[in-house]
Amino acid sequence: ERGAAWGLYLRIDRQRLQCLNERREGSGATVFRPWEERRDRSQFVESDDDEELLFNIPFTGSVKLKGVIVMGEDDGTHPAEMRLFRNIPHMSFDDTAKEPEQTFSLSRDPLGELEYPTKIARFSNVSHLSMHFPKNFGAETTKIFYIGLKGEWTEAHRHEVTICNYEASANPADHKLEQITPQTHFIS
Repeated sequence: ERGAAWGLYLRIDRQRLQCLNERREGSGATVFRPWEERRDRSQFVESDDDEELLFNIPFTGSVKLKGVIVMGEDDGTHPAEMRLFRNIPHMSFDDTAKEPEQTFSLSRDPLGELEYPTKIARFSNVSHLSMHFPKNFGAETTKIFYIGLKGEWTEAHRHEVTICNYEASANPADHKLEQITPQTHFIS
């Protein structure tokens, strides 16, 4: 029953999902999976050059994010801090200097059970989420096995452009009428 609440991974646009500084190409997408599979240690993402990881997560609609779970090893490779940004597509490490919507000090969570509740007012209309993990507990690289996202999803409303022309006053040439011939009727 608890797993149903962590179903936002189904609403991620996986074609456009990015993980910057991942050692193995495409491994960042594997950490977003069903709650029941969170303890699968065969799928993980590990940072490449240093301990930083940055996820750019586009959704297929609008999300109200209520909570996050981050599962790693019970050692120095577990992330120590998480910074969340909303609605900044294609974020880079240069953009992480901006003030995040919310910052979390993480605890080691090898079982994937610690939930970090978000400030719902700040994350009520999210179409794109960026997760920055700037540091870990002292290792050279960061390793994440599972990221759970809890919240509500609503379908995106696509507003198409409608082009309308309005007349300020009618042009009589546009409104021709058939010639009216008067008829006289006598009643006797």
